[in-house]
Amino acid sequence: MKPKQAKFKIGQIVKHRLFPFRGVIFDVDPEFSNTEEWWLSIPEDVRPHKEQPYYHLLAENAQTHYVAYVSQQNLLEDESGEPVRHPEIQAYFGEFKGNHYVTRPSYAN
Repeated sequence: MKPKQAKFKIGQIVKHRLFPFRGVIFDVDPEFSNTEEWWLSIPEDVRPHKEQPYYHLLAENAQTHYVAYVSQQNLLEDESGEPVRHPEIQAYFGEFKGNHYVTRPSYAN
């Protein structure tokens, strides 16, 4: 199977389609690029296929902030208009513009 083109962009705010968290994309892999152990730890009935883009998110839920690695098939555009309140946002992004963050010039290389 040929890898799909990335649907989402760096700086875009997304939410998980199954689990209650959202985040801002700070990196993207054209296809799965994590460990086999990590992939096998996902329950088989919801395990995404590897041949698709995977996104690195500065994520948040109601309890905490963390970094998430999520397949394209499990992401939806977040339409809340609310910023993500992850403490590492300022390391990657500047201004918040309603549904995305503007990448800092020093990070965009």
